[in-house]
Amino acid sequence: MAKHALQGSNINLVKLHNLQVVLQHLLYEPNLSRVQLAQRTDLSNTTITNLISELLEQGIVSEVENGEESEGRLRPVGRPRTSIHLEPSARFAVGMHIGVGSFTVAVTNLLDEMLINRVEPFDINAPSSQVIKKMAATIKAMIAESGVERNKILGIGIGASGLVEVATGINLLAPNLNWHDVPLRDYFQNQLHLPVFVDNNVRAMAVGETYFGLGRGVDSLAFVYGRVGVGAGLILRGQPFRGSISGAGEIGHTVMLLEGGEPCRCGNSGCLETLVSESAILRSADGIASQNPEGILDAIMRNRQDLVPIGRVFEAGRQGDQEVRRMLSERAYYLGVALAGLVNLFNPEMIILGGIFSSGEEYFLDTVRQVTSKMAFGRMGERVRICSTGFGWDASVLGAAALALMNFFYQQDQVKP
Repeated sequence: MAKHALQGSNINLVKLHNLQVVLQHLLYEPNLSRVQLAQRTDLSNTTITNLISELLEQGIVSEVENGEESEGRLRPVGRPRTSIHLEPSARFAVGMHIGVGSFTVAVTNLLDEMLINRVEPFDINAPSSQVIKKMAATIKAMIAESGVERNKILGIGIGASGLVEVATGINLLAPNLNWHDVPLRDYFQNQLHLPVFVDNNVRAMAVGETYFGLGRGVDSLAFVYGRVGVGAGLILRGQPFRGSISGAGEIGHTVMLLEGGEPCRCGNSGCLETLVSESAILRSADGIASQNPEGILDAIMRNRQDLVPIGRVFEAGRQGDQEVRRMLSERAYYLGVALAGLVNLFNPEMIILGGIFSSGEEYFLDTVRQVTSKMAFGRMGERVRICSTGFGWDASVLGAAALALMNFFYQQDQVKP
């Protein structure tokens, strides 16, 4: 008789699982009583009482009495109802987003709320070993500056560009940095002596939105980010979908123009990235400005040094530059076509736009919604919710921190004091 690969679970693992179930419910519903927790989790009142006692002892949750007088209403007769809340300052995480030419480090609390952050530049032509050495030094300085007790730090989450092998934490390929096989997890764990969790940067943003942002309670979503490149982070049943070699979501390399498209860094031509990335939009804007030397865009590009380059383009549109508006509308159309294809393949409940697509949402959001609704199969395009991230540019580093926080809520080895 063939043996089945079934294993029992000891009582400690069962307890750990139940602790995580309770923590997850408190993450999504921060005002639950013990009775409600028992109902939500299908655990006995005694089990809930024991678990909450342990979490209270460790300072991870607090218990708040809700029976006080409020707005002139008297407290109900009998024992006051109490609710359980996660304590935001019970644990912390460090997030680092690796961009092209700069990286951002932030320290967050248990609810992924930022305490401090810092942006540091780096030379993209420098060896990766030199760059990650600077990153490690910055993380050490940020932890010290935050004043957070080291034993309360759950770990470091890193959102890296390009292909990431999550199991090993190796950045297999970051084309915009010319990085190959950079062992991010092992290096930072050895340098900082904290758990390190590495994933693709846009996938990390999707994780952040799923658990701490607009995607709470959403079964499937796509986070679509545009800046130097264009990528999508996919969430299915609340978990990141990475594909067979962690390459899922490379929407920027969808070929949009079969003829006459510009060469893409991936080796193809006419990719979405060559049409809607920041560099693609700025190239078109340069052409508009040179053809209209007395126009609105040219004046803003010369005189508004307080704005980043893409901000000058958006400002020209706001001030009525019709050529800029037409160009941005065309780029939004291509993005909508690509998202219609994403809807047909993945059928997400929600699509969240980030990066330049959210900072310039007035030029992208409505057009993307219209095109996706029209071009997606059946009525799927009408049903998907498309919106801009509520985190703004912080979505990148908050998403990175979320990688470490999710290990606490979902995959932790133990609840540490």
